[in-house]
Amino acid sequence: MSIPEAIILGVLQGLTEYLPVSSSGHLTIGSALFGINPEENLKFTVMVHVATVLSTLVILWKEVVWILKGLFKFEMNDEKKYTINILISMIPIAIIGFFFKDSVESIFSSGVIIVGIMLLVTALLLTLSHFYKPRQKEEIGYRDAFIIGLSQAVAVIPGLSRSGTTIATGLLLGNQKASLAQFSFLMVIPPILGEALLDIIKFSQGVDVTGTISSTALIAGFLAAFISGCIACKWMINLVRKGKLIYFAIYCAVVGIATILFTVFA
Repeated sequence: MSIPEAIILGVLQGLTEYLPVSSSGHLTIGSALFGINPEENLKFTVMVHVATVLSTLVILWKEVVWILKGLFKFEMNDEKKYTINILISMIPIAIIGFFFKDSVESIFSSGVIIVGIMLLVTALLLTLSHFYKPRQKEEIGYRDAFIIGLSQAVAVIPGLSRSGTTIATGLLLGNQKASLAQFSFLMVIPPILGEALLDIIKFSQGVDVTGTISSTALIAGFLAAFISGCIACKWMINLVRKGKLIYFAIYCAVVGIATILFTVFA
């Protein structure tokens, strides 16, 4: 992987991690266009995901500090309830990670056809959340946190947008737009960091995760993902509040159809 390719893929990851268009799907498509096998550069994938987590912490630092301060108070407060919601949302993805990790990773080697199909599913979910208007709830409850967590677990399939799926699920459950984007971005921090830790352990045990990427390209991709992630995170929160996700549904449908046609007729 060259430095320009690393920068392009880093920007692609940073932008699409928060926009409801599937970062894993776009990384798969981008890698295919460059002739890169994502499995050969696991270290790069881990680094750009960590970069987007850091961008979340930068943009939502006030919310993170609010949660941390509340955890040290000897009372059941809103901050502790919020933390419990995040922990509940992590249960499904933790089960997938511990018991079905190999099966999930095999999906990533299925080619770009699965990406195209899942992008169409993402488009359908975003469209449903745009037109279906359930009664609004005051706050995200424990039950809804678990269901949103289930949607995050399903969204490990490349092409099925994690942010799009979790936000659309929350909207279909009747949760308010203002709180959903923030919750969706904060709930992904522990799973991504946990995944990165597992891959670091792999590396320490002698498993080759470096692929053919140089340290310079790795740093370039990390910085590109971090900077673009900061921009996309802030932008996406505003877009969700304004309810303009239908445009991303159209985008996902177009890219999904184009990907399927390219795969079939190439």
